[in-house]
Amino acid sequence: MIQIGPLAIRWYGFLIALGVLVGMLWGLRLAERRGLDPEKLLDMAPWMVIAGIVGARLVYVITSPSAFFGPGGNLIDVVKIWQGGISIHGGVLGVIVAMYIYARRAGISMWAYADLLTPMGGLGIIGGRIGNFMNGTDTGGRLTDLAIGFPWPEVGTPTFGAFGRFVFGDPLWQFAPPACSQVPAGSCVVHLAPLYGAVVGVVVIVAAVLALRRSVTPGFAFAHFVVWYSVARSLIEEPFRDNPLFWQIFLNDGAGIGIFTLTQLVSIPIVLVALYTLLVMDPDKAAKQQQISRRAGGR
Repeated sequence: MIQIGPLAIRWYGFLIALGVLVGMLWGLRLAERRGLDPEKLLDMAPWMVIAGIVGARLVYVITSPSAFFGPGGNLIDVVKIWQGGISIHGGVLGVIVAMYIYARRAGISMWAYADLLTPMGGLGIIGGRIGNFMNGTDTGGRLTDLAIGFPWPEVGTPTFGAFGRFVFGDPLWQFAPPACSQVPAGSCVVHLAPLYGAVVGVVVIVAAVLALRRSVTPGFAFAHFVVWYSVARSLIEEPFRDNPLFWQIFLNDGAGIGIFTLTQLVSIPIVLVALYTLLVMDPDKAAKQQQISRRAGGR
């Protein structure tokens, strides 16, 4: 995005940070509406950011070991997070761990504050996926012969003409998704997986807003966030990404649609736990308690 001497500000990091900032402002307003302490959310924010980055990188390293361990791997690259490579699931896990520790010490409900961050999660997903597109090779889609395929420009192609070059600079088309190496230059048509991922972010935001309106029960909105993110990503994005498991099962390989990625398999237990939480949760209980408290206060 911007290069100032040795300092490089990348679209990926900038857009995720922007999503987090807007989401935090959104969360602060939600805290006031729900009778929670906005200051507590601000106090835990730095720890959540640090834990989210560590968790996101750690899970990525664990699920992509060949890049760091064994033949051809470089262990030092584990700490080079600026080169890309994070896991959204790992980021969420890191944030939850930080919130749990803070909530225990502060004597507050972790899940009540986790609900406030659900819109932030959707905004961060959208920013990250747009950033993936700007990176060129990140989250590359599978080759496809469907009409919705995106003809990836050849490396070195001007970025949307003079205007695009001014806005995006030269790097946008300096790389290509890994799948493009399988076909002759100029004939690479792929699923625009980052766009599909951004749609997942929109789904998550809509689900979070509806859940927040539905109930103030701590954890209700967060459980919905987990379910809808995992399901939407497994159905909308993952089948079209170029990251199949070691055993490759395809719905239609010619059209570039696959099933059973690692993310899909990991999502199964996560969704089951979240669904169980929603089943045993009474979404109206907290609302009833609030009404009782207001009536008692009015007397």
